[in-house]
Amino acid sequence: SGQQDMIATRDSGWIQVIAEDCQEILDLLIMAYRLAEDFEVQLPVMVNYDGFYLSYLSEGVNIPAREDVDAVLAPLKDQPERPKLVPGGPLACATHGIGKGFVELRYKHSAAMERAKQKFDEIDGLFGEFFGRSYGGQIESYRMEDAEIALVTSGSASGTVKTVIDSKRDEGIKVGLVKLRMFRPFPGDTLTEVLGGRRAIGVIDRSVCFGWNCGPIYMELRSLSPEIGLVPMLSFIDGLAGLDITRAHVESMIEKVHAASQGKPYERVTWVNLEE
Repeated sequence: SGQQDMIATRDSGWIQVIAEDCQEILDLLIMAYRLAEDFEVQLPVMVNYDGFYLSYLSEGVNIPAREDVDAVLAPLKDQPERPKLVPGGPLACATHGIGKGFVELRYKHSAAMERAKQKFDEIDGLFGEFFGRSYGGQIESYRMEDAEIALVTSGSASGTVKTVIDSKRDEGIKVGLVKLRMFRPFPGDTLTEVLGGRRAIGVIDRSVCFGWNCGPIYMELRSLSPEIGLVPMLSFIDGLAGLDITRAHVESMIEKVHAASQGKPYERVTWVNLEE
């Protein structure tokens, strides 16, 4: 299952979102068209989902009526005329470009990525109004209102983590979940707001950041440490090569993060499957 393909393409300049289950895959595809073709964005959107766990999974999915989807996408038809690619006309492709014109394109590309954050939140809310399902926009928070510690996840393992969090809550451990739905652009401001003030944070990665010996999402979240606060932050690498992220794994992660929040020694990076 690993998410290494997603990590390998993270600097392609494409918007990237991550689904938890099959329903969210379908819903994100519809949202992706609305986001990609918005006149203030106009960038490709990649919908990521975990192989095997979702691509081979059989589960019930609510398929929206075509006329309802058309209504969600209808505003795209009322936008200003888009520039068109004309055979034989000027064209820049991929990383090739010359001079200041290319710099301007890169600047506009980056600005469009930043605008996509709020657009995605708006589209998620609009989707909820149409279909009765919404996911929180860039991130989803679960039991974070009074959480002292938090786990950050993405993809199909999030459901297992929520179940374990409920059990740990019954034991008196105030733990919450932040599920990353938008990976590019990275939702730094939103993550800072929801994770600020926590006593320790654990990040579950289904991929590896080579050269840093940690998880890639963990590495990016560490860049927000000055804003979030200099609290213990633990990287858990788990679920590579189709291996399961089990309840026992998540229980162990929460125990490690909880111990770190109480000032006890901790390992910065844990390769979970190697501990079994």
